[in-house]
Amino acid sequence: MRMKSYAAFATVALLGAALGWAAAAATYQKTGTVKEVAADSFTLDLGKEEWRFYTDGGTAGKDALKAGDKVTVTYKQVAIKIESKGAAKAPAKKK
Repeated sequence: MRMKSYAAFATVALLGAALGWAAAAATYQKTGTVKEVAADSFTLDLGKEEWRFYTDGGTAGKDALKAGDKVTVTYKQVAIKIESKGAAKAPAKKK
């Protein structure tokens, strides 16, 4: 009986780890023309809108960016900090 419990626990743990890794590894892409390049960011013109991407020392290809280049950016959306402000107040009822 204990062996089945260990096997079930190991399976659930492995599945949870795999799902967590898959969620963390999600990437997205945007293709557009580089409008402006700064030391730690660049602006990408997507036609109808512009997006600013921030870079760091681990960003591959950032040193070759020049305004006017057409590029595809692969990025992740990651929350850095979440602050709870409590529950939203319900709107007052009209009399």
